[in-house]
Amino acid sequence: MMKQLTRFLKPYTKLLIIGPSFKLFEAILELFLPYFMSKVIDVGVAGRDKRYILMMGGVMLGTAIIGIICALICQYSASLVSQGVGTDIRNAMFKHIGTLSNTELDQFGTASLINRITNDINQVQLAVAMLIRLVIRAPFLCIGGLVMAFVLDVKLSVIMVIVLPVFVLILFLTMMKTVPLYRAVQNKLDQIALVLRENLNGVRVIRAFARTDYESKRFGKRNREYSDNAILVGKVSALLNPLTSLVMNLAIGAIIWFGGIRVNAGNMATGEVIAFIGYVTQILAALIVISNLVVIFTKAYASAGRVIEVFETKASIVSTKDGMDSEKAEEAFSDIIVEFKDVSMSYKAHINKEKELLDASDNSPDIGPITFRVKRGETIGIIGGTGSGKTSVINLIPRFYDVSSGSVLVDGVDVRDYPLQTLRNKIGIVPQKSVLFSGTISENIRWGKIDATEEEVRNAAKIAQADEFIKEIPDGYETRILRGGVNVSGGQRQRITIARALVRRPDILILDDSFNALDFATDAALRKAIKRNTGEMTTFIVSQRASTIKNADQILVMNEGEIAGIGKHEELLMNCEVYKEICQSQEMQKSEG
Repeated sequence: MMKQLTRFLKPYTKLLIIGPSFKLFEAILELFLPYFMSKVIDVGVAGRDKRYILMMGGVMLGTAIIGIICALICQYSASLVSQGVGTDIRNAMFKHIGTLSNTELDQFGTASLINRITNDINQVQLAVAMLIRLVIRAPFLCIGGLVMAFVLDVKLSVIMVIVLPVFVLILFLTMMKTVPLYRAVQNKLDQIALVLRENLNGVRVIRAFARTDYESKRFGKRNREYSDNAILVGKVSALLNPLTSLVMNLAIGAIIWFGGIRVNAGNMATGEVIAFIGYVTQILAALIVISNLVVIFTKAYASAGRVIEVFETKASIVSTKDGMDSEKAEEAFSDIIVEFKDVSMSYKAHINKEKELLDASDNSPDIGPITFRVKRGETIGIIGGTGSGKTSVINLIPRFYDVSSGSVLVDGVDVRDYPLQTLRNKIGIVPQKSVLFSGTISENIRWGKIDATEEEVRNAAKIAQADEFIKEIPDGYETRILRGGVNVSGGQRQRITIARALVRRPDILILDDSFNALDFATDAALRKAIKRNTGEMTTFIVSQRASTIKNADQILVMNEGEIAGIGKHEELLMNCEVYKEICQSQEMQKSEG
C-alpha cells in the first residue's frame, strides 16, 4: 500500500543518501564524547596532566563542531526532501482528483478531500523530515551506546539488556492503541470541515431562517466529538514520555548504585562509570526521540492511509484504450450530430459498479429507454418537471456518466470511443449552477478558450448579453471577480458563464437551465442572439420555462426519466398531455401574476 507514496521519494534519492549519511557520522562522533570524557577523568584529572586535559578538550570541541556541521547538512537535506515530497504529493493528488467523476467526488466529499490534500499531507511531510533526521540517528545511538557500554563493563550492561525490552513493549502497546485513534481524529476533523463549509456557504440562508443558534450547537457537537477523540489519543500519547523516562531513570539509578560498588571493589575506574552514565543518557535521549517518532509516524501512517485511499480510487469515466485516436476523433463529422439509441442509465448501477456490488435486482434505470436524433445546427429544447431526468440526459453527451445500456453517438461515433479531451472540446456547457473563478471577467470568459483574442471575448459577451453591463463597470472586462462571483448578480453570473461557453465556438452548446436568473426580455434577446450568431452550432436548452424553448426545432418532454413527447411546440400542444399541462400551468401563473 505504501508504494503509492514511496515513489515520490525517488527524485530525491541523492539527498536521501546524503542526509542520513551525515546524521550517521554525527552519531558516530557523539558516541566518542563519553569515552573522551572518561580519559580526561582517568588520565588527565587523576594524573594532574593539564596538557592532556587541554588536548582532549580540544579534541572534544573539534568533534562537537564537526558534529554540528553534519547535523546542519542533514537538516538542509531533510528540508529539501520533505518540502519537495509534500509539494509533489499535493500536485499529484490535485491532478488525480481532477480525473475523478462526480460519483467518486461525492463519495469522499469536498471537506474530506481538502483535509486530505492539506492536513494529511502535512503529516506525511513531517514524517519524511523525521525519517531523514532521526530514524537512523536514534537507533544507531541506542545500539552504539549499548555496544560501548558492553565494551566498558559487561556486567553493568546487563541492566540495559533488561530495560530495553520493557521500553520496546511500551512503544508497541502505545502504537497499537493510537493508530486507530488518530484515524478517528482525522475523520472527526473532516466532519468539522464539512459543517464549517456548509455554514460559510449558507450563511445568508442560516440567518434568514434564524438558525444561527441551531448551527452553533451543531458545530459545537462536532467540535466536542473531535476534542474528545483528540484528548483520548493525547492521553495515550502523553503516557509515552513519562513511562520511558521512568524506566530509563530507574536504569540510571541502578547503574550508579552498582557502578559505585564495582568502583569500590576496584573492578571499574570512576571515569568509566561517568562514561557509562553518558552512554545511558545518550540511549535515554535516543529512546525518548524514538517515542516521539512513534507518535509522529503513527499520525503519518493514519494520514498516509487516507491519502493513498484517494490515489487508489479510480475514475469510472476514462478514455478507452481501444477507442479512436485524437486525430480521427477530431475529423469525425455527421449531419446527425447527436443520436441516442435505446439509452438507459441508472445511478444506482453506476455507483454499485464502482463498489463491485452490482445487484441485478436493484438495477432499474433512472432514465430510459430514450431514442432521438439531432441534426447539425438544430436547437433542441428539453423540458419537464423537477427530477424528470432533463440534466441526466444532457450529462450523457459529454460523458459525465456512462449509459447502462444503448449508446450515445456524437458525429456518428459512440462517445465511449472518443478520447475524453477531444469529445469535450466539441462541447460548450453552461451548468445549472453558475460557477466563476477568482480573476478578471475576461480571464473567466477565456476559460472556454485560453488563446481567445480580445475581439473574440467581446463578441462572446455580446451574444451572451453581457457586454452591456460589463462596459458599465468602471474596470470593464478587467474587473476582478471575487470568490465564486459574489460581487456580481445571479443573472450577470449566468451571462458570463454563457459567454465562456460561446467563446470556444463549440459544435454542441448545452445550456442547462441557464436562463432561470434572467428576466424574460434578456432571455428572449439571448436566444435570438445565439440563433443568429452561432451558425451550425447545435444547441440544447434545458429549461423550466415553456416560453424559452417553444421556438426550438425539436422539444423533448421528459417525465419520470422517459420521453413523454418529442416534436415542435404546436405538435406537442396537441399530442403531449404533459407538455400541455406545463404550458397551461405557466400561462395560468402569468395571468394570476
